Amino acid sequence: MTPLRRKLPPLNALRAFEAAARHLSLKNAADELCVTATAVSHQVRHLESLVGTRLFERLPRSIALTPAALRLYPVLRDSFDRMAAGVNELSASSRHIRISVTPAFASRVIVPALPQFYSAHAETTLAIDATERLVDLRRGEADVAVRYGRGDHGSLDAWPLADDEYIPVAVPGLARGGLTAAALKRQRLLHFRWKNEQLGGPTWGRWMTAAGSPGFNESDCVNFSDEALVAQAALDGVGVALLSSVLVRGELVQGRLVQVHPLSLPGLRFSAVATPDHPERETIVEFVRWLKALMQGPQSL
Repeated sequence: MTPLRRKLPPLNALRAFEAAARHLSLKNAADELCVTATAVSHQVRHLESLVGTRLFERLPRSIALTPAALRLYPVLRDSFDRMAAGVNELSASSRHIRISVTPAFASRVIVPALPQFYSAHAETTLAIDATERLVDLRRGEADVAVRYGRGDHGSLDAWPLADDEYIPVAVPGLARGGLTAAALKRQRLLHFRWKNEQLGGPTWGRWMTAAGSPGFNESDCVNFSDEALVAQAALDGVGVALLSSVLVRGELVQGRLVQVHPLSLPGLRFSAVATPDHPERETIVEFVRWLKALMQGPQSL
């Protein structure tokens, strides 16, 4: 059986009338609908021509509902309210947040754990923006960001995730039984160039000084501009890397990488940040709680 086709006036005309009737003002209805008062008046007159009766009394400084409008307005008001509620309910059941992280953090921490995130949070969709750029959260460039630093995040809400340390790592076959600092100098060392040198991040030069072997020339290292590439080179057996324990925890647990010397250097702090008044705050807090548990708990990814 063919479904009965509804005979309805144009939606724009119905919306214009409902907004004007609710505000009792063509101007306020126009502001709500982002059109001109003339456009609202045109749509209302179009609806009046379709229903064959006047809907508003045009007064010198306002408008008033006619008896016909008093019957029509509650029907449209309740219908639009139900439509809005249905759309809001659908939106709430499918939540989206955009996360800004460095490429290394995205590839080493978040992406390998996505299956377990979605198994527990199927209603949330993550958009991962992997960039070294410091995005502006107040301009909406991301909903939440993972920052690495000393914990000063201004007026943003911040959640500490994990304190970091840097350790020398390599594939097991490259350094069975561990290496001394002197022996490490003879190895091919993999080096990450910090983009923000003011942070004073760990380097092979600082590690050698702490190990009692100063005067190390970092230009002798294999240099990379991205920490994820250093980790991959270490996994491929290219050499020994000084890497964040957070970023290689999964490989250490699996035994794909081993710490080749007990000395570590303190790193900085991973924090999640967001604006205090973000409309998706509940979803952001839920994601941050999951991420913190991931970074602080055992990994077997």
